[in-house]
Amino acid sequence: MPDPFRSFVIFAGMRTGSNLLEATLNAIKYVTCFGEAFNPYMLGWPDKAELKGFTAEQRDADPHALLNAILGASNLNGFRYFFDHDPRVFDAIMDDPSCGKIILTRNPVDSYVSTQLARETNQWKLNETETPIPARITFDPAEFRETLDANIAFLTRIQRRLQTSGQAGFWLSYDDLRDPEVMTGMMHWLGRTDLAEVRPASDQVPQNPRLMAHKVENFEQMQAELARIDPFQLHKLPNFEVPRSADVSTFSVVDGGRGLLFQPIFGGPTRRVERWLGSLGPVRNGLSQAELAAWKRDHPGHRSFTSLAHPTRRAWTALCVFIDGPKQRWVRDLLRERQRVPVPPEGTKMADLDAGTQRALFLAFLDFVGRNLNGQTTMPTHRLWASQSEIVAGFVDAAVPHVMLRDDALPEGLAWLCDAVGVDDPPELSPPAGMPDFLTAPEVRAAAHEAYLRDYVAFGFDP
Repeated sequence: MPDPFRSFVIFAGMRTGSNLLEATLNAIKYVTCFGEAFNPYMLGWPDKAELKGFTAEQRDADPHALLNAILGASNLNGFRYFFDHDPRVFDAIMDDPSCGKIILTRNPVDSYVSTQLARETNQWKLNETETPIPARITFDPAEFRETLDANIAFLTRIQRRLQTSGQAGFWLSYDDLRDPEVMTGMMHWLGRTDLAEVRPASDQVPQNPRLMAHKVENFEQMQAELARIDPFQLHKLPNFEVPRSADVSTFSVVDGGRGLLFQPIFGGPTRRVERWLGSLGPVRNGLSQAELAAWKRDHPGHRSFTSLAHPTRRAWTALCVFIDGPKQRWVRDLLRERQRVPVPPEGTKMADLDAGTQRALFLAFLDFVGRNLNGQTTMPTHRLWASQSEIVAGFVDAAVPHVMLRDDALPEGLAWLCDAVGVDDPPELSPPAGMPDFLTAPEVRAAAHEAYLRDYVAFGFDP
């Protein structure tokens, strides 16, 4: 019989029941789960200033020191780890066979709806003495697909690492968490065979035990969107999710001529190209992999393409989105509070800043991007600042771009594409947005080159 585990990790996601599982574990003598120990936005739990003697700043400076403090204790210690937690400790966790891997999953629709309801009501936990706040949410197909893809990629990565290292995880679903037999089996698997029975925690109750139709305003639209995801492609994951290395739902197709397929790289001239495609005919996006494959079969002679942006212009576009975007406050907070980027106070737009302040802010952002792409920060890599070479590599499993057009030669490139697919008199492309003059300054160009060296080498951008 293998040696008992000395520690554990709970791989989970938002609203999968991980709080309940943690409460069950923490009720057992000599077992401690230290919350979301590597969540960039908090230290284990909300409003906690210290964990195992580490402040958030100390953890961020040396996450492996905190990891060793948790996993090296004499008792059975562990923590919860989500897909967007500090990526620097992931390899160390997976490479430690004495750390038991518990993988907790839930129906992704239930998780998504529950997360949106919690955000709407700010009610993240509920005990039997509290009253749930009634609310309904609007299902956002694009947001759901993005969340789904991120969680699928996370689970696939875990499964792959377990397989290649000869380890086995303990897989749990949300419905298992209130089953004493399953909880007892989990603890026996971890090595606590001295426990005759493990009772699930009783101080937390389900928050939204209502019919889904009563929780979602646009329930019929949600059903229609979910029906487009082919369940017969879901067998590769324990929770039956479609593994994707590229977000196919962001691709756009148009039937003009023999057909064009646009694979966007976010931060580039995506909106300009999408408007241009709309001038050729009705544009379809939000496709599933099965729908994309069918479109490609139905359009022999089609061309697929993407658009590359110079790293300096793309990074500036990304920064403007994060400063001005109404849904980007969490990014602003993390950049300001954790990553030494002088993000202005809430409510300040990029246009409110003078050129000198904009330049200093951009240089600090480029420094952060370089550290992030080199695995030196707690934050996961956002698609707006990810290396274009990595994004293009991720396209391969879904659709290989036939052509990569540079943003400074888009009109000529799009005209060539139209000729290739048989479109006469192609529409004109709208002009690009203006860029500040300081983007051409030697200091700024050098900072961008250092942050995106791989893209400069891969695509031959001028420094």
